[in-house]
Amino acid sequence: MSGGGKSKVYFFWHLAEDMKAKVLVFIALAVLAAGLFAGCAGEEKTPTTTQTTTTETASEKKLSAAFVYVSPIGDAGWTYSHDLGRQYIERVYGVKTAYAENVAEGGDDERVIREFAEQGYDVIFTTSFGFMDATITVAKDFPNTIFMHCSGYKTAKNVGTYFGRMYQARYLSGLVAGAMTKTNKIGYVAAVPIPEVIRGINAFALGVKKVNPDAKIYVVWTGTWYDPAKEKEAALSLIDEGCDVIAQHQDSPAAQQAAEERGVYSIGYHSDMSKFAPHAHLTSAVWNWSVIYSYVIEQVMQGTWKSEQIWWGIDKGVVGLTPLSDVVPEDVKKMVEEEKQKYLNGEVPEQYPFVGPIYDQQGNLVKAEGEVMTDKELLSMNFFVDNVVGEIPSASE
Repeated sequence: MSGGGKSKVYFFWHLAEDMKAKVLVFIALAVLAAGLFAGCAGEEKTPTTTQTTTTETASEKKLSAAFVYVSPIGDAGWTYSHDLGRQYIERVYGVKTAYAENVAEGGDDERVIREFAEQGYDVIFTTSFGFMDATITVAKDFPNTIFMHCSGYKTAKNVGTYFGRMYQARYLSGLVAGAMTKTNKIGYVAAVPIPEVIRGINAFALGVKKVNPDAKIYVVWTGTWYDPAKEKEAALSLIDEGCDVIAQHQDSPAAQQAAEERGVYSIGYHSDMSKFAPHAHLTSAVWNWSVIYSYVIEQVMQGTWKSEQIWWGIDKGVVGLTPLSDVVPEDVKKMVEEEKQKYLNGEVPEQYPFVGPIYDQQGNLVKAEGEVMTDKELLSMNFFVDNVVGEIPSASE
């Protein structure tokens, strides 16, 4: 009990003038103390991975949104970028928000999502591909709750999906890498072999190929979204093989730090990673999730929300590049800006650079000259283009 609580006990005790009154006061204080301790015990049961960051008074009911994260917020990567979006809607729209971080895919995810639904959150954002089935399962039991799942493809009346065309920014970063390599060997530290990651590698490789047909992209898989030790080890192994530019699809800046230590160039992902590799960093392909989160929250507030599959790109501001390093030549910067403008001006289809001719690693023609890959083909992509070195592990590996 706090010091203020002790003072109140002393005051009420001496206020009673006879023994009978003191007994009654004693009983009342005992009941009060039991309630206080019960309240403290209840607070201790709150999961440490879940935090509510705004409060509401009894007289007002704010729109509330919960976020389920697969990795730590402070990772400077995927979860960090999503949390910037959470903070944005909290600050701009006054939304009451909560989050749970380090939630395992296919493990604790259903329990965490269900707890948020039971607590009455209006919108629940589940931010990793592996949360898809758990999201659909919980949504069936809470038809009045809105669920938005990131990067998945399953929907329901109260479940929508959202993602960004990150391959567009990947392509632009590939232009930079292809122009800056001297060894024509570019390393790529990859997480998990799902279409999203494969699509990003291929877009990056097509950017490299456009400016440097002789360069190859060497891929090493870590099998995890977030494991700084593995990520750094993978990057170092690529540098040892002669790669002088390191790119990544990982959640930590470990690959950037490895490049900085070894004196080679690097390209970050998710957020601006220049501070982790001030000399190595060329640019980062980054997310701006506040664009989509604002759109969803506005629709919910207006009562116009409906299930849809959002997949926006550079033209909407969901994906982009950080400013190019001073070490990047001006002609390269100009080329990258010109390619970016093609998206902004509608000069190319949304699927660009996945426009033929495109060949796979075996030399097979995937798309003929001028043919555009469909969104369905992009979302199920399971092959590497011809300037990628490495294999795509099977699901059992």
